[in-house]
Amino acid sequence: MANRDIPINHYEHKSNYTIDTRDLKPDVFEDYSATDWRKLTWKEVGRPYKVDKWAEGKKKWEEENGQHLPVKEGWKFFNYHFHQLFIKDITSSKAKNRNKLLKSLLKLNIPGAWETLHEQLQLTIWNKVHRVEDAIWDPRGKRSLFKDLDVKKPRILFLGAADGYEAMQLAALYPGAEIVLVDYDDFCKTDRFGKFPSAYPFLGIDTSTGHPKVWYKEDMHINFVVDDIRNLKYGKEFDIVVSIGLIEHFPDEYKPDAFEFHRRFLKPGGYAIMTTPRNQLRSRAFYNIMSDYMNYGYRELMDIHQMGLYAHENGFQILRAGFIKAHNGLICKPG
Repeated sequence: MANRDIPINHYEHKSNYTIDTRDLKPDVFEDYSATDWRKLTWKEVGRPYKVDKWAEGKKKWEEENGQHLPVKEGWKFFNYHFHQLFIKDITSSKAKNRNKLLKSLLKLNIPGAWETLHEQLQLTIWNKVHRVEDAIWDPRGKRSLFKDLDVKKPRILFLGAADGYEAMQLAALYPGAEIVLVDYDDFCKTDRFGKFPSAYPFLGIDTSTGHPKVWYKEDMHINFVVDDIRNLKYGKEFDIVVSIGLIEHFPDEYKPDAFEFHRRFLKPGGYAIMTTPRNQLRSRAFYNIMSDYMNYGYRELMDIHQMGLYAHENGFQILRAGFIKAHNGLICKPG
């Protein structure tokens, strides 16, 4: 059961994530909604940055099997390794690594010491990005992006849902929501979402009073479907279709398919919510240093102008555009 004692305006670092129910403006929310997307050109905005430092696990699999790692298998590798970061007690893991490093140095085990130093660097970066800066979940940034949608008790479809975080934040903001999470990796259902911390608080709204209220995973109506998006039998029946870090996994020749996934399931007047990781120096460093956890398939980093131009070219009306700590974000309707 979730701890129901977490108040509003509470900020606390836990062993592997941060609690932040502060009803404040986000640290970063840069609004580009006023952009005239019709006037942008690719010559002006440039092309996205392709992340091409591959995980050792991907390279090893391809050497052993004599073929490219299939997309679905790469997603499974990514989910498993990325999840290991979320469940680590960072403080104790770093302490163990310091002891391990000392032992390697005393034994003059230079390769072992180098490997431990690399692990320590990865833990330090993850600690700063996720636990200190809270840039992965970024609750205040996400709330700023998701606010003021004209929906009540919406049906929400999350494509490539992984841990389902953003759909739960939406359900806290728009209570009574029905959530359908979709991912073709069963590990996401059993572990990434299934073991998402029940005590994690989502700041939202109390519909009976209009005041802020803390919600928890167990308060929400959530169904997890393990399937390929292309196989889904839903019609245009959702008020919100959301994807977080989906578009950037599609090379340009397949991006129309990615955008069509959102259009295909939206009711008339429904909202498509999309984010992609930002192209900034710290993001490039993150994906390169953390490559063994992250880089099992095609990935781009882009800026908000590039992301918005993709959406505009694929027939979406952009209602809100901006960036938060680590992500670009769009709120759109099919044009």
